[in-house]
Amino acid sequence: MSEFPVPDTDERLSEATGVFVDHRELLFGLVYNILGSVADTEDVLQETWLSWTARGRGRDLDGIDNPRAYLVRIAVNHALGRRAAINRSRETYVGPWLPEPLVADDDADDPALRTESVSLAMLVVLESLTPLERAVFVLGEVFGYAHTEIAELIDRTPAAVRQLAHRARAHVHARRPRYQAHPRVRREATERFVQAALGGDIAALMEILAPDVTVWSDGGGKRRGTALRPVRGRDKAVRLIGSLGARGAVQGLELRYRRVNGDEAMVLFQGDEPYAVMVMDLTPEGDRVSGVYIVSNPDKLTHVHKEEA
Repeated sequence: MSEFPVPDTDERLSEATGVFVDHRELLFGLVYNILGSVADTEDVLQETWLSWTARGRGRDLDGIDNPRAYLVRIAVNHALGRRAAINRSRETYVGPWLPEPLVADDDADDPALRTESVSLAMLVVLESLTPLERAVFVLGEVFGYAHTEIAELIDRTPAAVRQLAHRARAHVHARRPRYQAHPRVRREATERFVQAALGGDIAALMEILAPDVTVWSDGGGKRRGTALRPVRGRDKAVRLIGSLGARGAVQGLELRYRRVNGDEAMVLFQGDEPYAVMVMDLTPEGDRVSGVYIVSNPDKLTHVHKEEA
């Protein structure tokens, strides 16, 4: 017989669950930035919880010196496995694929939106990295993990992690220079764009859009009026955006300004249901729109809710 009392299964499970809940906010941010999908992130967190509590049921957690690192390791490895499945599904996806937006409600205190925010535009850039490069970039550049820590988390040598980090940083910085427009500037530019786009003001659109602007419209084959590939160049962008108002595609829709992945953006509602999320990316000077991201695939808007005005 043991000299010390052994906690029963319920006590061990309760302890394991409590530790997981304490770290859930961190895990959500890490996994979402690796996957770009809220639904897949929730699935990975469920897998992580099951892996973690399976250990908790079997024995005490005293043998784990660093529960945070242990949980991050489980979550990141589950996320890397899920990333491969996402890449396969994208091979048959209809039209451009955009990340699933994180939309903050007017007065919500959602833990998912208190995590490290990576803009929708940055997530699009991260899609071009390999899964390991993306995981290393997110862990190091977004969450501040050292190369030695990342090496332990993903079972690679520190030298291999440094090489992955170097390639990822070089790729990201080449496609997205480091700058951040002031929130007030973003809000003003967003409002100018929305007024011109929905009002069909071609002259105003030409003024607010950068010459090399790109428009991504992700309807997943389930929304009319979306382009099957990114539209590049101001003239083509104006024709696409202007045609929405001309066809009456936006009539009857209610506009709400919300924060999406930490940035000022716009959400369109049809009645109480979300119709589309529109995010504008600005030039370094902040005076023109260099990218427009429109997510209207209903499957990617299930977490968007309409609050009372």
